Amino acid sequence: MSGAIKAHLESLSFGVPVFRDGPRVGQAEPYIVVQEGLPAARNLAASGDFGDPDAEIPIVETIVVDLVQQARVKTGARTTKVTERYGLAEAIGAALHGCRLPAAPGPVTAVRLVDIDRIPIEDNKVRHSITVEVHRALLRSEVLPA
Repeated sequence: MSGAIKAHLESLSFGVPVFRDGPRVGQAEPYIVVQEGLPAARNLAASGDFGDPDAEIPIVETIVVDLVQQARVKTGARTTKVTERYGLAEAIGAALHGCRLPAAPGPVTAVRLVDIDRIPIEDNKVRHSITVEVHRALLRSEVLPA
């Protein structure tokens, strides 16, 4: 699902490169990383025929999108300038909430924004962690050997 999220974010022209699982070596900020391999749980609110082995299995997959930015840059001996793009994390979250993810390998029924956390990290960097839930069917290709 991270590929579909990546494709959607790249189509929005935020001017920020998007990566899966981590940036390339030496990548300058800002950049976005879509985390892969996070929990997926059966959607207990969805209906299903649990006696039918071929029934669709609805799941809710958690995806975390990290926005990493430089916080500020030194402009003088005692002065700095903010370089963090305020509102960018919120714009990303709003763009993900309710999107349909046309590049997904299977039908997506909903994408919901869960939260946005701002986390100062070392070396003058700020990370916004944007959590979304993707409601979709578990694909047979994900669980059956090829």
